[in-house]
Amino acid sequence: MNRALSALASLFQLVYAAICFVAVLNLTTVYRMLTTPEYRATFGVGPLHAQVNLLLHTFRYDYSLALLLFGLHLILVGSLIVRSRYMPSWLGAILLIDGLGWIVIVLGPYLYPSANIGFVFITSLGEIVFMLWLLLVGSRLQEPAPALA
Repeated sequence: MNRALSALASLFQLVYAAICFVAVLNLTTVYRMLTTPEYRATFGVGPLHAQVNLLLHTFRYDYSLALLLFGLHLILVGSLIVRSRYMPSWLGAILLIDGLGWIVIVLGPYLYPSANIGFVFITSLGEIVFMLWLLLVGSRLQEPAPALA
């Protein structure tokens, strides 16, 4: 069960990275369109701005999908940490809360558009706590003993 969850978490992380890469390509296209004078001459100012606006919105939607997958990844990693006895459970709980926070932030405009959920961004500090714990304490962890059959 843990192997399957770990593989699923890795898959979410890989897909998240791939979607972010594709989304950033939209931003590079916007940059090229705005800095190359031929595009303004070819399209005209109005259609060029419409195309740039479309690409910027496409980036935002792609990146939102990527953050949703990142939140699911954090939830899976957090649950794996809580279930393991190798790392502290509180660290997994922080990642679970962090993943839920990212999902709430991404789905907020669709599920509760009038709610003020800006404070949920504070949950992203869980990633910093996890990073610091890995750097300061995690490097001193001993390899777990192999399970006897």
